[in-house]
Amino acid sequence: MSSAGFDPHCRLCPRLAAYLDAGRREHAGYHCAPVAPFGDDTPRLLIVGLAPGFHGANATGRPFTGDHAGLLLYRTLHEFGWSTAPESQHCDDGLQLVGARITNAVKCVPPGNKPTPAEIRQCNGYLAAELSALASVRVILALGGIAHGAVLRALGLRARDFAFAHAGEHAFPGSRTLLDSYHCSRYNTQTRRLTPAMFRQIFERIAVLCGGA
Repeated sequence: MSSAGFDPHCRLCPRLAAYLDAGRREHAGYHCAPVAPFGDDTPRLLIVGLAPGFHGANATGRPFTGDHAGLLLYRTLHEFGWSTAPESQHCDDGLQLVGARITNAVKCVPPGNKPTPAEIRQCNGYLAAELSALASVRVILALGGIAHGAVLRALGLRARDFAFAHAGEHAFPGSRTLLDSYHCSRYNTQTRRLTPAMFRQIFERIAVLCGGA
């Protein structure tokens, strides 16, 4: 897997670095480090989430793995042919992404699942490097408003020119499209703010824009 846009030893955010250190002391078996992007090295689809969950990606070392948010994401990826399995259980389960890649706006788990604006800005250089290196990407799927804003910042675009909205679609120069979706978090799925049908519609549009999985 390419290491573009990722530093496994990054400690640029003091609060996040301290939180990882504390987590490592309490949970010796957890990953408790920056979580690398996961998936195809030449993806057509790049999915951008918010940040690792403490007992999910922060524990397993793979984005959206081990927590509730990954259930709908990987099931839908598999349904549309982007994933070889419908459930991501752990880093050694053999699951692979086909033509897709998952990354986060912030690579380290934040306390309370809430990175600060400064931490989002600090980590944005990694996302910018990843987007620059992945020339194959046709569709960027932003899961939530923070991911949406991080993509715009990484591409040097003004947030006021591209408002976030579920199912929002934004055409960029270079034949790239940014699609927006509500985040597939436990809160959003349990309150029905985001339903499986709504998420499936997003992926139906992705299939059109990418010419199929």
